[in-house]
Amino acid sequence: MNIGLMKLPLLLLLPVLAGAAVFPDTLGAYHRTSDSAAALSDRGLWMEYGLKDSEAAAYENGKDKFTATVYHLQDTTGALAAFDWQRAPAATSSDLANLAAETPMGILLLHGNYLFSFQGYKPTSAELMPLFDSLHDVDTTQLPTLPGFFPSQDLVANSERYVIGPAGLAKFFPAIPPSVAAFHLGAEVQMGTFTSPKGNMTLALFAYPTPQIAMQKVGDFQKLSGAVAKRSGPLVAVVIAPPDADAAERLLAQVRYEAQITLDERVPGSNDNPGNMLINIFVLTGILLAFCIIAGLFVGGFRTFLLHGRKGRDADPMILLHLEEHSPAE
Repeated sequence: MNIGLMKLPLLLLLPVLAGAAVFPDTLGAYHRTSDSAAALSDRGLWMEYGLKDSEAAAYENGKDKFTATVYHLQDTTGALAAFDWQRAPAATSSDLANLAAETPMGILLLHGNYLFSFQGYKPTSAELMPLFDSLHDVDTTQLPTLPGFFPSQDLVANSERYVIGPAGLAKFFPAIPPSVAAFHLGAEVQMGTFTSPKGNMTLALFAYPTPQIAMQKVGDFQKLSGAVAKRSGPLVAVVIAPPDADAAERLLAQVRYEAQITLDERVPGSNDNPGNMLINIFVLTGILLAFCIIAGLFVGGFRTFLLHGRKGRDADPMILLHLEEHSPAE
């Protein structure tokens, strides 16, 4: 039989396995009735965020219904950007996850590089735990630290946006050209809307790999029409055409870069367990004892064989001191 034909069923099965459902058949008292790919409102932006796949599932419990949606992103950075984008303007924070926002109708939460949305139902931690444990390819790296440098005073709730490419910049802050942002240099942007007595203004905080790159880029931002820009370390803060120049200066003054050092903690392994070390010592001792016993039996048996062959005459007799034949008085 042709080997290629034998492999054909397996190749046809791979897409089915890759597209296995994320959501379980039951969630709490609800039963899943259907599932499909999630509807994407802006596919280009989703692709920039690193969307791998998505799923939407419908659940029912009698007359009660709700919809669950999951987006599998490439990493935690893309997941954070998607969370800011999908969060409802009137949402409030929730303790269901480290990063979660809820409304009276549902909840949006982040788990690694997975973004979950529940509309019509708010699952409990006990209901979510088996779901999280069943996920594959979970990115456990830390979230970006850039939001930690973003001012919070006078910030409009849920106006934050995390931008990692030209598509996001064009959608959320088109006043800044992608060529000035220079994403090819590794730039990432935290954005948000702030209130002032004369009107709202948008602050864009650009993070670059080094302070030297930021020093070169701040001049490009300052050349933009109506722009007010400031550099702090590897960060460049920009406000375009603020309605209140004094308020813009006060806002930029809140941006202060402080170096943060993150140490990777060593995870103890099985070799660090004292109990395992003691077990290994006993095992090694047993092996050495067994080796000594086997070696002794071999030597004794070999000498017995030689004596039997020479009819009791030992050609290489053992040296005996016969200490018992002489008393100390002698």
